[in-house]
Amino acid sequence: MRELVEFLAKSLVDHPDQVTVTETEGAEAVILELSVASEDMGKVIGKQGRIAKAIRMVVKAATARSGKPVFVEIQ
Repeated sequence: MRELVEFLAKSLVDHPDQVTVTETEGAEAVILELSVASEDMGKVIGKQGRIAKAIRMVVKAATARSGKPVFVEIQ
């Protein structure tokens, strides 16, 4: 999942070398923390959070059959 979020974020931003995704696996869920350059933050979030919601929906659909839910947090 980390690679999917990283690919989506890198395709959206102007500075793809500053995109980092860290994965934290807990007992009940997996948390993916996405960090981008400050000037690219608006491109990842989008108007009214539409792009961020779309990224979360893609991840949710990709992990639908896994046992643990996956959450995407944008830092």
